[in-house]
Amino acid sequence: MPVGTTIAVTQEELDKVRYDDHGLAAAIVQEHGTGDVLMLGYVNADTLRQTLETGRMTFWSRSRQEVWVKGETSGDRMYLREVHIDCDGDALLFKVEQEGRGACHTGDHSCFHTPFGAPSES
Repeated sequence: MPVGTTIAVTQEELDKVRYDDHGLAAAIVQEHGTGDVLMLGYVNADTLRQTLETGRMTFWSRSRQEVWVKGETSGDRMYLREVHIDCDGDALLFKVEQEGRGACHTGDHSCFHTPFGAPSES
């Protein structure tokens, strides 16, 4: 069974995260080994700290208005490997090791499995 990597950050680094009016920042999740984008979730200050301290992806569920540790119910866990912050400070990129069927609640490997539109030919 994989183990998450804990990430040590300073208060100065935590202060760089810019949360929206609801206290949330975008959390883009990417598979460490393949580079596949797995999902988009949201973190608040508490769930960000929990993720960094436990090495397990922890989100704020906007629909349920509660803390959500990925895989607690489904078994499809995400183990933290790296974290990056974007240039504006309002989005974080979490590189993880995926365990289980996949990241999507549908059972797919990635939440981004549905094509949208078609490229135009020039």
